[in-house]
Amino acid sequence: MPVDLLWTSAQVAALAAQRRPGALIRLARTQRGWTLAELGGRIGCSAATVSRLERSARIADLALVHRAAVESGVPRHVLMTSLAPPPASAVLATTVTASPRDAEEDPMRRRTLLTATAAAGPAALLTGLDDALAATPSPTGAGPLETRLAAARSLYDSGAHRRLLSALPGLIADAQAAAATKAAIDQARLSAVYSLATSILSKLGSYERARLTADRARTWAEVSGSPLAAAAAARELAIVLRHQNRGEAAQRLMAAAAADVEATGLRTEAAAAAYAQLLCTLAYTAARTGHRGDALAMADEAHLAARNLPHVAPAGRLFGISPAAVDLYAVGIHWALGDAGAALEAGKNLRAEQFPTLERKARMATDMARAWWAWQRPEPTAHALLSAYRASPGEVRDRPAIRAIADDLAARHPYTPGVRELSNALRTAV
Repeated sequence: MPVDLLWTSAQVAALAAQRRPGALIRLARTQRGWTLAELGGRIGCSAATVSRLERSARIADLALVHRAAVESGVPRHVLMTSLAPPPASAVLATTVTASPRDAEEDPMRRRTLLTATAAAGPAALLTGLDDALAATPSPTGAGPLETRLAAARSLYDSGAHRRLLSALPGLIADAQAAAATKAAIDQARLSAVYSLATSILSKLGSYERARLTADRARTWAEVSGSPLAAAAAARELAIVLRHQNRGEAAQRLMAAAAADVEATGLRTEAAAAAYAQLLCTLAYTAARTGHRGDALAMADEAHLAARNLPHVAPAGRLFGISPAAVDLYAVGIHWALGDAGAALEAGKNLRAEQFPTLERKARMATDMARAWWAWQRPEPTAHALLSAYRASPGEVRDRPAIRAIADDLAARHPYTPGVRELSNALRTAV
């Protein structure tokens, strides 16, 4: 069959609708007359790996699927149809549940229960997000997507983790529906929605879910052709990889993303901000993987890249980096390198008023708390955590690593000033 007819055929439409990207890759490969080994050689894997990829009904490596599809010639719109979650009418009949009785409940009843138990914390709300990631809900039509995405980002910036988790399923549904128009701006917005989902999931320590949303963010960013969306998605994926103890892979990914943004010429302030942010994340990633020289060199580069950026980023900017934010990264970089003294020195002139959002104000305090704790100073650690909690309770309550410091303080230094107040606040938090 001629290639121009192949991709509009009923066979291709059926395979895409059945969510079988591997079968589409096999179709494209055989159309070109390539062997398994030939395609494997082009994408850097073995023939056996290509064979498994083509036959598997489960996507184990989205990045590899994407490379194989692009290399073999699967059109992007066909690939994206095959990768999209099934529509709401095809909700999976089997779910992982806490009890046999729960398994008998229909999705509407489970969503009602989730609403009633939202006060139990993010864990309950994650089930609703799981549903949306497994089977896209029906569009809500709740309003302009751009406005709602900005509102969701505001929830993240204000530390309203529970409200953001509640909003994400509907936002994903509407963004997915908008992206079906194949407009690049809508595809970039869908990528941004998945990047935002990755940010909150990483913050909550839900890294398996975050890996799924990060992969989707990267795929939709590539489809949209937006270099800034691609940079944001790559950054979120690198953060997930770092938390999954794949620091070297995260560092390679960030280095490539920074190079791609630099290649645009950095002609706009938004591009310059993206470049500075990527350098900061690259420096911190290098520090966490023990590459001291690279970490410090990238931190210096980030300071240079950010020197002309405004002290307060314009509203709506994808990368809200500022010179003060780069200084805050230096605190984390020195802490990750095991030099608590240098971390405290780097942060000694930082003030909460330098950061425009509650999330960043609290992050400044938690980063300083980590440094004080590493310096074995419980009292300033407690005061820093209290400052973070007063700015944004979720930054202390919901982040596993920070909550662990608070719990250790309560167990080891219960009579240190500030510790009892912090413990009481966390105990009564809802």
